[in-house]
Amino acid sequence: MRLWQCWSSVLFTLAVLLATATLSSCSGAISGGNHGGSGSSGSTTSKVTPTINWSPPAPITNPTPLSATQLDATASVAGTFVYSPPAGTVLAAGTQTLSVEFSPTDTADYTNASASVSITVNPAIQTADAYVYVASNPNNASVQTYAFSAAADGRLTSLSGSPFPTAVSLMAANQNYLFGTNGIDIDSFSVASDGTFQQVSSINAQQLNGLLLDGTLCGGPGALFLDPTGTTLYANDYDGNICANNDFQFFELNRTSGQLTYLGVSSAASPEFLGVLSFVGNHIDAYGSSCYHFKALIYGFARNSDGTLTSLNINPPMPAAQSGNFYCPYLAASDTANHVAIPVQPLDNASWQPVAPYQLAVYTADSSGNLTTPSTYSNMPSISAGFVRAIAMSPAGDLLAVAGSGGLQVFHFNGADPITPYTRLLVSDQIDQVFWDNDNHLYAIGQAAGKLFVFSVTSTTNSQAAGSPYSIASPTSLVVLPQ
Repeated sequence: MRLWQCWSSVLFTLAVLLATATLSSCSGAISGGNHGGSGSSGSTTSKVTPTINWSPPAPITNPTPLSATQLDATASVAGTFVYSPPAGTVLAAGTQTLSVEFSPTDTADYTNASASVSITVNPAIQTADAYVYVASNPNNASVQTYAFSAAADGRLTSLSGSPFPTAVSLMAANQNYLFGTNGIDIDSFSVASDGTFQQVSSINAQQLNGLLLDGTLCGGPGALFLDPTGTTLYANDYDGNICANNDFQFFELNRTSGQLTYLGVSSAASPEFLGVLSFVGNHIDAYGSSCYHFKALIYGFARNSDGTLTSLNINPPMPAAQSGNFYCPYLAASDTANHVAIPVQPLDNASWQPVAPYQLAVYTADSSGNLTTPSTYSNMPSISAGFVRAIAMSPAGDLLAVAGSGGLQVFHFNGADPITPYTRLLVSDQIDQVFWDNDNHLYAIGQAAGKLFVFSVTSTTNSQAAGSPYSIASPTSLVVLPQ
């Protein structure tokens, strides 16, 4: 073999061996790529999203703040929750959304998560400033009583079940009971915490009167009122001798059952005893006034320890009138001290006809119940409300509401000093009855207008409350039970 042939064979053999080694190396690389491994090239593991469990909370009532009771989400792994809105937040009424952001403790294997639920927020429960009751007798049908709760701004909300059927017109109230009469019976009604009421007792007050010569009963209870302690109920009764006079019946109230027990009747009787008596601050002496047959009379009674009434037998002077005139008084309203406001109408001595609008006199009671007055025609304010039909003193004793055929107005009451004007007419409808609550609200009914009015009145501001007036057909009486 020649030398060049030998070298060709050697080179060929080396080339084959090198190709085989190269192919083997590539095959190993390809195989390693298919199987993966824990080498430096490695792979990334996917994170898991935690599961959040959160049921919609039960409804709450404004202003209940959010707490752990509502913000009680749980997760499938450990972590922290951030709520929006946070605990302590007071939500507005309506359907609201609660949200939560969850951050896991193990951030290497778990992601953040979020969730949301809805919650129902009920409107705030309004605490009643007072309960208001208006008896109505439309078309001379059966009496029904409208019942309302009064909010702090004076707005009224009808109570569930209103109007309630009643056989009487409600006229008086203490903390737990309402009282009414139909001229024969006096019914007692228990008042629930929500202002609704139900009858619990009745007494035939007419049968307690004397008999006429023919053996029939006469008269019966009219206006009702309580003593300031709320333990004795009084009825201005049309009775006297042969049904020609008025007197006052007394009834003890059982505070547990609402039952009334007859205590007796005043020995003093007169056709001039009209309407309710107004107690002064000692809770003993009470006063009224009238001008029956143009006979001016201011009368007073003292409350005895057993609740009965004894006439004070007083004869206070009328205010000094202008020459040729005299005054006729009607009604009375006392403050929490010993002062009494009395509307008086100037009449002509000769014709007995009115010569000017009503004016307001002030009297002061001494320790014996006697009344004196500094009032004269020149220092008494005139009333713009027409013929006086009702009068009411505010609980603080600084404001005096006067209602009449021409409307309603309020005066500043200044104790023993002369009464001074305050408001113009708050309304021009005839107003037949007025009542204050303990939060500067003045309530008034107009029978002819068929309306219930509510006013917010302080010593410096006055306005008609939102929602007023309210339509009520033929309102006959008004009672307000402050809370």
